Amino acid sequence: MAGRVDGPYPVVVIGAGPVGLAAAAHLHERGLPFTVLEAGTSAGAAVTEWGHVQLFSPWRYNVDHAARRLLEAAGWVGPDPDLLPTGAELVEAYLRPLATLPQIARHVRYDAPVAAIGRVGVDRVRTAGREQAPFVVRLATGEDVLAAAVVDASGTWRTPNVLGANGLPAHGETDPQTRTFVDPALPDVLGVDRERYAGRHTVVVGAGHSAANTLLALAELAAQQPGTTVTWATRSGSIDRAIGGGDADALPGRGALGTGVKLLVDSGRVRLVTGFAVHAVTAVDGNIQLTAADGRTVTADRIVAATGFRPDHRIAAELRLDLDPVLGCTRALAPLIDPNDHSCGTVRPHGVDELTQPEPGYFAVGMKSYGRAPTFLMATGYEQVRSVAAALAGDWVAARDVQLDLPETGVCSATPSVDLPRSELGLVTASAGGSCCAG
Repeated sequence: MAGRVDGPYPVVVIGAGPVGLAAAAHLHERGLPFTVLEAGTSAGAAVTEWGHVQLFSPWRYNVDHAARRLLEAAGWVGPDPDLLPTGAELVEAYLRPLATLPQIARHVRYDAPVAAIGRVGVDRVRTAGREQAPFVVRLATGEDVLAAAVVDASGTWRTPNVLGANGLPAHGETDPQTRTFVDPALPDVLGVDRERYAGRHTVVVGAGHSAANTLLALAELAAQQPGTTVTWATRSGSIDRAIGGGDADALPGRGALGTGVKLLVDSGRVRLVTGFAVHAVTAVDGNIQLTAADGRTVTADRIVAATGFRPDHRIAAELRLDLDPVLGCTRALAPLIDPNDHSCGTVRPHGVDELTQPEPGYFAVGMKSYGRAPTFLMATGYEQVRSVAAALAGDWVAARDVQLDLPETGVCSATPSVDLPRSELGLVTASAGGSCCAG
């Protein structure tokens, strides 16, 4: 259990994305020293990579309360709360202004990727004196940064799931020749990546929001560029969960994603192949071929692997973590976010108690806290770090007063209308068999 942070060392926050910067804002308000370590060259570096994507959650859900208070005190005027920002707009209108505030900027270090986390003088086995030993956050450069606590908001963007339906790489998936045909989730189909897909056949593998986003963009490209064809391959035998809540979704942008994809399938603009459990990936005569476990094949020019993401806990290998064996999150959080039972709108509010590990003072928050569950919303991460910061300040009443008003999905997963010029998506989550949310 976390206790109040005292002593000469700061709280180290890993990641200067939306949740990491929200953690910094809450730590500042609590008067706690902190250092933010960001692997990229600027705030929101990962978000910038999918900057062309429009979120399905409006601005009202995308700005942390403590961050808003700091920004407005400096004269910031927030965007229209009902508008849907793109990733680029989220960075330019919110994350960079927040990161450049004097209260935050002097505590942020860029080009500072974290390689490992441990404790001073003790390894994972030793118990005596463990709680009193500061953390050692080792950077890729070899520099050690000492910390009173660690809030890991590094996310999952760099660790996508594989194409293989059983969670292992499909046969041939890691071959260098094969990999030249396979693109990660959320390519900029209508922008910088246009020539890669124009006039070609692309297979999108996955059934979550990132898959829906890419399908809609490819369909728009096909309407503009003759010869562009699209196939959608899903592990599930049905796309009902991928279609989601439609008009019943409390977030219209999220509901429109599912409605739009269904229209594409029904109209024949996207060929749907269901029950396709990818077993092998093979380069064949200048094309790429997917082979399912049942022997069916699909051959195309390119593949987009929109199969979701998973956490990478290797940097915490010397810490004592008790992870749920299914999702890879804390055991207390797992039943609250299990995608078999929950959508992002039905997750119960949770905070420090559900995020606490056997290693006192270490917290994985944001996307990483959800493990393999694709039910994360940005607003959830903001409440997580508010609770954790309160606990680190010793304010357990506030830490345990977790409150979160999340918009219902109507159904577990959702998906923009084909009439939309740009697809509307949340914070890139998807899984091969069906997934839910992000924002």
